Amino acid sequence: MSNRAVSYAGPGSVEVVDTPYPEFELKDGPGVNPANVGRQVHHGVILKTIATNICGSDQHMVRGRTTAPVGLVLGHEITGEVVEVGRDVEFVKVGDVVSVPFNIACGRCRNCKEGQTGICLNVNPDRPGSAYGYVDMGGWVGGQAEYVLVPYADWNVLKFPDRDQAMEKILDLTMLSDIFPTGFHGAVGAGVTVGSTVYVAGAGPVGLAAATSAHLLGAAVVIVGDLNEDRLAQARSFGCETVDVSKGDPADQIEQILGVPEVDCGIDAVGFEARGHGKDAATEAPATVLNSLMEITRAGGSLGIPGLYVTGDPGAADEAAKQGSLSMRFGLGFAKSHTFVTGQCPVMKYHRGLMQAILADKVSIGKNVKATPISLEDAPQGYAAFDEGAAQKFVLDPHGVIPR
Repeated sequence: MSNRAVSYAGPGSVEVVDTPYPEFELKDGPGVNPANVGRQVHHGVILKTIATNICGSDQHMVRGRTTAPVGLVLGHEITGEVVEVGRDVEFVKVGDVVSVPFNIACGRCRNCKEGQTGICLNVNPDRPGSAYGYVDMGGWVGGQAEYVLVPYADWNVLKFPDRDQAMEKILDLTMLSDIFPTGFHGAVGAGVTVGSTVYVAGAGPVGLAAATSAHLLGAAVVIVGDLNEDRLAQARSFGCETVDVSKGDPADQIEQILGVPEVDCGIDAVGFEARGHGKDAATEAPATVLNSLMEITRAGGSLGIPGLYVTGDPGAADEAAKQGSLSMRFGLGFAKSHTFVTGQCPVMKYHRGLMQAILADKVSIGKNVKATPISLEDAPQGYAAFDEGAAQKFVLDPHGVIPR
């Protein structure tokens, strides 16, 4: 069978290419760890992709800010219909519509058994943790494609209870593979609870998902900071206060909103491509958000950090940042007894509960992040618009089944 997919074509560029139809064995290819070549995947399923989203993490690679190889098939936010099941799959059936956590997890290792599925020990020969279509994550083929292989299917996938209901809410449910649990993880890590005041740095899709999650958790006030007015307007559309960090340090603007220059909970949804505040807004300064959050989060508060930080950034502004070393004011965080919660979100910890909230009409995550379906062939235009700061979450629709 044929298979079309979105491939990294070099800094600033993606292309839609013909790629092999998935098999229950890992083949050699761009980014595939040699130790994974030939690995048998009889515990997996093959999905016909229903929805697969463009993520800010993909954009880091496409900008040339990682060591991703040319030809890497992208995409880790996958929702699809099971069309083939491997020999060893017991509980997932052909025809099931499922959400796929972006973390690939075996379900067998110590970390998986402890619920830390973002750092599975058995799926990436280089280090704990793996994901589809992502640099240094073991080389599992990405899901911005017509068809994709999902390993350890009985463990990994979340089955939707009713196909028709799932298709009606697909623009919400497609967010369960990554950004909704990731934003929720950031809010939980920041200690958000009933009555909290919350500052979310970044009004991209993950920041908006974190803000949505803070509301779901009962926050009293959610403030979102960004440089992009369109994205700030999107945050205001569902009840957030906003701060334009190009106008100066967030503390002064937060004080105008709350009466004090501090919040209970801080969330970094920006990551390593952060820029400065105020007059430095045009300059990349990767530790800006972390240092700012330590200043504006109250003593004893927590910082949830779902924003991506990397160990290798060839496009960084200085040699230290190229190795992931940032000039953080860690002493300030120590002095204020801050808790820092970092790392990949363990999607399985949250996705079932968030699915239930979506199906029960308790949250409208697709609306809040402005989910926008486009065809697979239009992926290059979607990447370009997202890179230019479009206040949208682009959802690729490889088979034309998502209502417009």
